[in-house]
Amino acid sequence: MAENGRAGPGAKQRLDRWLFFSRAVKSRTLAQKLIEGGAVRVNSGRTLDTDRKVGAGDVLTMTLHSQLKVWRVLDSGSRRGPAAEAAMLYEDLSPPPAPREAGPLPLAQRDPGTGRPTKKQRRDTDRLQEGED
Repeated sequence: MAENGRAGPGAKQRLDRWLFFSRAVKSRTLAQKLIEGGAVRVNSGRTLDTDRKVGAGDVLTMTLHSQLKVWRVLDSGSRRGPAAEAAMLYEDLSPPPAPREAGPLPLAQRDPGTGRPTKKQRRDTDRLQEGED
C-alpha cells in the first residue's frame, strides 16, 4: 500500500470491493447483488463473479438507478472515503442522459401563498379544462 492509503500502480482488486470503495453502491452486499444480477460488464464482457479482479485501465459498464454508467478504472481503493476521494478512482465515460420529454404544462397555476382555491375558483378552472367559456 502506498502512504496515501491507495494501492500501488498495477494493483488489482475484487470488483465488489471496488464498486463499494468508488461509492457506486452503498454496501458490498448491494455490489454483490448488482454483479450477480448481470448488471455489470467488465471490458464489455458480462461477469457474474463478485471476486473478479479489476485494475487500472479496465472499463466497467453498469446500470445504476436506471442510468447507464461507463467508468474507466484509474486506481484501486483501500477504503470507502469521501466522495472526492472516490471520484479519483475512476473516469466517467458515460454518455449524456437522454433529454427529458416535455410533459403537459399545468393548466391552472396559482401564486404561492394564496391558499387552497375556493369553490368558485375550482369551477372556473374546470371550465377552462373542459374548453367552456
